[in-house]
Amino acid sequence: MNAKKIISLLIVCAMAAALLVGCGSSAPATNDASGETASTGATGKVYYLNFKPEQDQQWQDLAAAYTAETGVPVTVVTAASGEYETTLMSEMAKSDAPTLFQVNGPVGLANWKDYCYDLSGTELVSELTSDAYALKDGEATLGVGYVIESYGLIANKDLLEQAGYTVEDINSFESLKAIAEDITARQDELGFAAFTSAGMDGSSDWRYKTHLANLPIYFEYQADGITSTDAIKGTYLDNYKNIFDLYINNSTCDPTQLAGKTGDDSRNEFLAGEAVFYQNGSWEYVNLTGENGFTDDQLAMIPIYIGVGDEANQGLCTGCENYWCINNAAPEEDIQATLDFLTWCVTSEEGTAALANEMGFVIPFKGAAESTNLFVKQDSEMTAAGKVPVAWTFTTMPSENWKNGVGSALTAYAAGTGDWDGVVTAFVDGWAAEVALSANAG
Repeated sequence: MNAKKIISLLIVCAMAAALLVGCGSSAPATNDASGETASTGATGKVYYLNFKPEQDQQWQDLAAAYTAETGVPVTVVTAASGEYETTLMSEMAKSDAPTLFQVNGPVGLANWKDYCYDLSGTELVSELTSDAYALKDGEATLGVGYVIESYGLIANKDLLEQAGYTVEDINSFESLKAIAEDITARQDELGFAAFTSAGMDGSSDWRYKTHLANLPIYFEYQADGITSTDAIKGTYLDNYKNIFDLYINNSTCDPTQLAGKTGDDSRNEFLAGEAVFYQNGSWEYVNLTGENGFTDDQLAMIPIYIGVGDEANQGLCTGCENYWCINNAAPEEDIQATLDFLTWCVTSEEGTAALANEMGFVIPFKGAAESTNLFVKQDSEMTAAGKVPVAWTFTTMPSENWKNGVGSALTAYAAGTGDWDGVVTAFVDGWAAEVALSANAG
């Protein structure tokens, strides 16, 4: 069932509930980003359902700054990690629905395109550096990419050097494996592990069921000369197993504990110097640096090697899965207010500085401020040196349900209650099943 059908049912339920409550209640107050009731005469308001929990406070601050400057109320609500689609369906069924939401690419757009305002001809679209960041349905531009990000293995260079290595020693899966296993063999002596916990709690499992899973998909697409498929073959799932095994067998904890390990656990282990490597992305930079954090000299991001392709010339996983969409069912004045807010974010000095410095974003807009993010700089340096970034093919994954199936199978495998065949089944058969369900729903 597609998003529109589900939301229609939710709206019917909400209307029925409203009738039971009665007609005596007054309309809720409009709150600005600081939580105070707006009292200006500004026309229109903005309600942004934010996808990124790690940037919640920065969005709250930026929204408050815009409200202070313009008087336009901007509310930012951030969905819990892994719960965005469910939260979006619930919020879009409400009378005061988000005016601004996001999809992760073509698959997400297929579910939500009936709710997307056509951005063609707007100033926002004209500010894009490339039409490649315009998410289209036919001639209509229904979304715009707002951040280009990279992920890989974040390394604590100090710990790596204590173990007798440098990041330059790692240029393949085999070299990564040899170093990780040597650190594990000397873990008691060294006082740290190779990898942080590969937590499979909902706040962390996306790193493995989505981001790590991107690599076998990317290399299969490369080998077959395609950019998407209705039937993934799983050509490189043995390589996926090898890297996941390397993570969970050379970690800060026993694999059986991973089901309850969170994203915060993994980050805190890295911050505490308990592990050399931490799989995550450029968005984590602000959480790892600053007061009581690392300096740039102590950190590096290296590619995730899985033993496929030209590893010596492999770059970081770099791409975009975050596309802003404006709710076409919002009042006209709210649509305009939302367009104005986004345009301010990507053109004003305050907006672009916040996106670059506070959030660590590289934005694909002409007025972008240069990022101070170390990992962003390292990605640029690798690309300039001729290394080929690994594209974000996970935007072609058939559904959130598919990801959850793979995540559950990985968790069971790590715990010893399931085997790798279960992961392969979830990956390959689950893909075909989700594509078929989507086709039937359409």
